[in-house]
Amino acid sequence: MPVAQLDNTITLALSVRDRHASAQWYEEHLGFQLIHHIDEAGWSEMHTLTEGVTLGLGEQSEPTPGNTVPVFGVADIMTARTALESAGVPFDGETETIEGMVSTATFYDPDGNALMLAQDLTR
Repeated sequence: MPVAQLDNTITLALSVRDRHASAQWYEEHLGFQLIHHIDEAGWSEMHTLTEGVTLGLGEQSEPTPGNTVPVFGVADIMTARTALESAGVPFDGETETIEGMVSTATFYDPDGNALMLAQDLTR
């Protein structure tokens, strides 16, 4: 049985220079649909054509091409984080929360790949 209980959603987070232009590109070329732009957080999110999978676009002045962070949905981020930490999984800093939107926590696999947990606070 897995340590953390994930739900059936995943967001693939990419770093981009211009979220609005990137969202338009993904819509025009791949048929993705915009969910929302959250300008104060520098974040945009899109529905892909795969159920349960969204594309997140995080705006950065110098994005790192090829650096995709899988963001796994959880019902209770503190329970999932505590379970993973108890199993020796390293986390990067504290859990971050955008009130009324999302709570996130970054952790690492044994090879140092960044992964993230996210609890949707809009439900």
